[in-house]
Formats: sequence, structure tokens, C-alpha cells
Amino acid sequence: MPLSFLTADRPFEAAAESALPYDDRERWRRPYRPGPWRVGVAALVLLLASFVLFAAVAIALTDSVSAAGAVLVGALLVIAVALRLLRMGVWVSGRGVRQVGPLMTRTTPWAQVLSARTVQQPVRWLGLPRTVQGQALMLVRQDRSAGDTAPLLTTHTLDFLGRPAAFDRAADTVEAWAAECGRLAP
Repeated sequence: MPLSFLTADRPFEAAAESALPYDDRERWRRPYRPGPWRVGVAALVLLLASFVLFAAVAIALTDSVSAAGAVLVGALLVIAVALRLLRMGVWVSGRGVRQVGPLMTRTTPWAQVLSARTVQQPVRWLGLPRTVQGQALMLVRQDRSAGDTAPLLTTHTLDFLGRPAAFDRAADTVEAWAAECGRLAP
């Protein structure tokens, strides 16, 4: 049995009608890979959590179990923060576009999206108050004015810092989802 996914001899498949090569469009997908900065920060946070877990074991062996339980709860919170950091970003499906933040998740159905476009504007550097010149992917929605929306993706986030080609691919993918799913929305 040949492993066609490992070789280049699989049959050529004709291009589909859609620009979106996904079988299950109802499943939420991130249209880009998490950036190295995001993965690195999450790894450091998980490293911190391992030290806190080790401290919980040491406290449990030497001191009270209740103090160890409190430290264990702190370690679980640090692990939850690291997992949420990895989950943050933009997700798309046939139902809409979802922007996952540190504390809140916002979902916009494709029926409310008029267009998605990339604009050159000052953007926040790593989410901090400092702004730099960069690109941002903006959603133009029916229920909001054009200047009232926050950017979906920017070139200076943890995912795209120093990776302009990755930002371009992600923005093009979200724009393709908006064009196709917005056309199919009732």
C-alpha cells in the first residue's frame, strides 16, 4: 500500500470551484500558523507553570497540603493562560469569522460582512499602546461605520512580527473566505 501523502506520485486533482480547499467548512480553522513569537511566549509561560507545579509538590511534601493546593491552583491558572495565548487569533468557518482575544471571543457572521480589505495604517505593536506603521486586515460590517472597527489582523502581532509574507497569505485567505462565504450567505 503506497503512502501517497509522502510521495509526489499521487494523482493530479483538478482545481475545485472554490478558492477554499477545505472539506468541512463548518469547522473553525485558523487561516495561518501561530507565529514563532506566540509559540515562544507560550512555551516560556508553560516553563513557568512547570516550576510552579514543582513548587506545589515540594510544598506538599514539606508543609501543609492546603498551601500546596493553593499553589497547584495557581499553576493551573498559568497553564490556562498559556493555552488561551495559543488559542488567540482569527478563526474562520462557513458560519463567520471569529476573533479570539485574551478575555473575550467575538464572532461575526458572514451575512454581516460587506468586505474584508487590507489597509496601510498605524497599528499597535504587540498589542501595546505604541503604534507603528503597518498593514491591517479590516472587516467592513453592515452594522458599523468603516472607522468604528478594530483590525482583525495586523503585521505587528505575535503571529506576524517579522513575517510579512505570512501576513499577506493570512489576509488573502480571510479575504477569500469573506468573498466566498459572503456570496453564499442568505
